[in-house]
Amino acid sequence: MADEQQGFRQASPRPISAREAKALVEDLFILRPAIYWIDFLLSATVAYAGTAIYLKAPTYSASQITAFIVAGIALFRIATFMHEIVHMRKGHMRLFKLVWNCIAGIPLLTPSLFYTTHADHHSNRYYGTPADGEYLPFGATRPSEIVRFIAMIPLIPMLAVARAGVLVPLSLVLPKLRRWLLARASAAVISPTYQRRNVPQIWDPLWLATDLACFVWVGSIALLTIRGVIAPGTFAMLYLLIVYAIGLNWLRTLAAHRYRNAGGEVSHSDQVLDSINITGHPLLTELIFPVGLRYHALHHLLPSLPYHALGKAHTRLMAELPKESSYRLTNCPNTFAAIRQLWRDAKASDDGAAVIRLWRQA
Repeated sequence: MADEQQGFRQASPRPISAREAKALVEDLFILRPAIYWIDFLLSATVAYAGTAIYLKAPTYSASQITAFIVAGIALFRIATFMHEIVHMRKGHMRLFKLVWNCIAGIPLLTPSLFYTTHADHHSNRYYGTPADGEYLPFGATRPSEIVRFIAMIPLIPMLAVARAGVLVPLSLVLPKLRRWLLARASAAVISPTYQRRNVPQIWDPLWLATDLACFVWVGSIALLTIRGVIAPGTFAMLYLLIVYAIGLNWLRTLAAHRYRNAGGEVSHSDQVLDSINITGHPLLTELIFPVGLRYHALHHLLPSLPYHALGKAHTRLMAELPKESSYRLTNCPNTFAAIRQLWRDAKASDDGAAVIRLWRQA
C-alpha cells in the first residue's frame, strides 16, 4: 500500500499503450450477458425492497436506518449500469437496455439516452476539456470548487423533477425550448455549463418516447399525491434517499480522476494517468465504486473491457507489466486518499481562479 501511495504522487516513468495492455488481457473482452442480468435484477430487487422497508418501518428504528443505507447503495448500483449500457455495441443486449430503462432509468429520471455523451469522456480530443461534461478541473482550481460541487447534490433531484414534470411538456409546444432542453439539460454530466455537441432532432421518436415516459412517471406520482394515495411525507423520505444515492455517486466521481488538466487536449496515456484505480478493501470499495468503477484508470485504458472482467484484468496487468510501467501509478489505496490528494492539488494551484473562469467561458 505504501508503494501505491508513493506511485500515486509520482510522475509517469514509462507510458503504457493500450495495445500492450490489450495483448495481456485479450481473452477477457467477452461480455457475459448472464452476469449483467443476474447482477442487475438482484440489485434492483434489493433496491426497491429496501426502499419499501425504509418507507414503512417505524421512524428512526434500526430496520429503517438499515434499509435506508442498503437501499441507497443498491439504487446507486442499478443506476451505474447505465455506464455499461453506453459501452455496449449498438444492437447488442437490446432487451437488457429496455428493461434497465423501465426498471431504473425512467423511475430515476436518468434514462440511458442521457449518457450518450459519455463518448466525449473517452476522446483524446475532448477528455479533460470544457467539451467533456464529466470533467471539471478540481485539481487545478480552488478548493471552493470542490465544495461547490458537493453543495449541488441536494439540487439534483429537484432539477430532474422540474425537467420531467415542467420543461418536457412545455417543450412539446415550444420548439425553441425543446432545442435548449436537448442541448443543455439532457445529459448525465457534472459540468453545469456543458452543451451537447451532437444535439438530437427535436422530434426524434426515441427521445420523445423517453421524455414522455419520464413525464408520465412524475405526473402519476403527483396525481396520486394530490388524491391522497401517497402521503406528502413520503416525498421527503424519498428525497433524502435519492440525495444519499447521488451523494455516493458524486463522492465516487471526486475519486475517479486527478482532475489536473486545465482544459487542453491530452494524449490517451495521459488520460489514463489522470484516472485512478482504487485498490482498497474489495467489499467496501465495491459499495462506493459499483459495477467495476473502482478500476477507472483501467477502464480508460481499455474502455470496451466488460465490468465483470476488470478485476481479473487488473490483477494480471499488475503481475505481468514491468515494474517501471506507468500503469502502476494509477493505483490509490482508498477513496479518501484520492480526495485528500485532490484537495491538496487544489490548494496548491496558483491560477485556479483563471482556470475556472476560462473553463466557464469556453
